[in-house]
Amino acid sequence: MQAEIEGFQPMKLNLLQREQKIPASLPEVFAFFSEARNLDRITPPWLRFQVREQTDRELKVGTLIHYKLAWNGLPLKWTTRIEEWQPPVFFVDIQLKGPYRLWRHRHSFEPCDGGTLMKDTVEYALPMGFLGEIFVGRRVRHDVERIFDHRAHQISDLFAVRGAA
Repeated sequence: MQAEIEGFQPMKLNLLQREQKIPASLPEVFAFFSEARNLDRITPPWLRFQVREQTDRELKVGTLIHYKLAWNGLPLKWTTRIEEWQPPVFFVDIQLKGPYRLWRHRHSFEPCDGGTLMKDTVEYALPMGFLGEIFVGRRVRHDVERIFDHRAHQISDLFAVRGAA
């Protein structure tokens, strides 16, 4: 039984799913999300999020992206890798180094009436198993929700401006 393995900490998997209709073509939307530096534009300022380095000029399977951010004033480094890449339909990034025990983010895109339907599916788990859930689980879930709420507003604003131009 896994729970009997010495040092094993059970992991609670959290799931966040979001959908957003974006008034722009599939190629335009995919191109925007294929540029890691655009994350700076859609991430809340309270995270002090910055893309520091990207190993490949254009995203592809295996590309590493290094970030820095702050959570509640605590400076953090985060590295993700593009695990799957199927333009313009979807891509998946996973955390290699960072604040989560597990982070897997699937970005998918499909044409719809009046634009593109973007879907985000994020699976994440906190470090320290159930202790992490007890001590910071609610706070982290709230913050992840706030991050994606902010993101949705920023995306709406950015693409509304593009559409008006």
